[in-house]
Amino acid sequence: MSKIKTSFFCQNCGHETVKWVGQCPSCGQWNTFVEELVQKDKGKNDNGWKDYNDDKRTSKTIALHEIKNREERRLPTSDAELNRVLGGGIVPGSLVLVAGEPGIGKSTLFLQNGLWLKDISVLYISGEESEQQIKMRADRLGLKNDNFYLLTETSTQTIFQEIKKLKPQLVIVDSIQTLQTPFIDSSPGSVSQIRECAAEFQRFAKETNTPVFLIGHITKDGSIAGPKILEHMVDTVLQFEGDRHYAYRILRTLKNRFGSTAELGIYEMTDTGMRGVLNPSEILITQKEDQLSGIAIAATIEGMRPLLIETQALVTQSVYGTPQRTVTGFDLRRLQLLLAVLEKRGGFHFGMKDVFLNIAGGIKVEDPSIDLAVLCSLLSSYEDVPLPQQVCFAGEIGLSGEIRAVNRIDQRIAEAEKLGFEKIIVSKYNQKGLSKQKFNIEVVMMGRVEEVYRYLF
Repeated sequence: MSKIKTSFFCQNCGHETVKWVGQCPSCGQWNTFVEELVQKDKGKNDNGWKDYNDDKRTSKTIALHEIKNREERRLPTSDAELNRVLGGGIVPGSLVLVAGEPGIGKSTLFLQNGLWLKDISVLYISGEESEQQIKMRADRLGLKNDNFYLLTETSTQTIFQEIKKLKPQLVIVDSIQTLQTPFIDSSPGSVSQIRECAAEFQRFAKETNTPVFLIGHITKDGSIAGPKILEHMVDTVLQFEGDRHYAYRILRTLKNRFGSTAELGIYEMTDTGMRGVLNPSEILITQKEDQLSGIAIAATIEGMRPLLIETQALVTQSVYGTPQRTVTGFDLRRLQLLLAVLEKRGGFHFGMKDVFLNIAGGIKVEDPSIDLAVLCSLLSSYEDVPLPQQVCFAGEIGLSGEIRAVNRIDQRIAEAEKLGFEKIIVSKYNQKGLSKQKFNIEVVMMGRVEEVYRYLF
């Protein structure tokens, strides 16, 4: 009889110790260690992918210059937003982790993407829903596909037996937290189970060159459930986020070995599934009849796509001793920096005012080129004077009150022109980066915050 081995695992980061400790030495969290049974039989844990397909892989040492460059084949999906986020399509043999809040639409998005791929065989493995539930959802989406197969199972041993019979060209797992491997004797969702199941799918993906999508849960603080090593093991990590009170969802790339990590896709939740939003600027700018103070439009760039978003500011007299600073979708420290610039360089007394700032549409912005629009919306609310509706802004604010140049100014101007704006205010230091092509929009060049104030008010 082999002795049953137990280990203690941190439920936050997956750190393993032989005895219980109060504080995790890896992530510093308290009381996160849980005892789990580890009874892994190394001999049986080889799923034998050698005879899976004709493409035989041999492991041997090779000089870098001997490796021939091959054009990377990608499998384009019918979803333009997913293609953009993945860097141009699905890479064969890639392991993609998709995480998001419950009810945000992860299962719907990947069920409809699987049903859209008519040329390849797709296996959808569900450990959470029955076949009937998935069939009802597919009927609601109004999609049919003869090459789409379904398996409701949680044991990885049974799953890999079915995969060997079917030999699918794409595997979708919903979700990794429900799976369990018979080689580890602990409950599904525990650190050791998630790690081992992900490792088995990683071996399968790499040895058979089959792309695998793993749908994952997140914890209440917003991080992906399971050990941190799960994010290291996969090739791409996608975060599906959005407020369930809004119809719009954002698919972000947190890690991508095959493309940019700055991309995002925007979807609209409809009765017939997720619809990709091709022109997000139109949904991020509210259509309003009256001119209101405290609203400015910023020309920003997310990944490769230019977006025009609305910044809303409200400046009121502070009732209490300490003035409030509240932001949604923007960095609080960045707002305090802009208020300090206005106080020092412009002589505006925000010290006794409450300041509230909101980026419309529930989007989070990290691009510094939004600074100028935020500053103008603050001044508009401070003076209670509406800004002209057909003006937008693109510029970063320096600590000495100068308007700094931003990158890819041509794309920002073209997007503003496409949406019918008449003027765009940019930094005068952007003249070098501006191409000589004639825009139908008036480009106003300015160098200092005081100039912008005099021009607008």
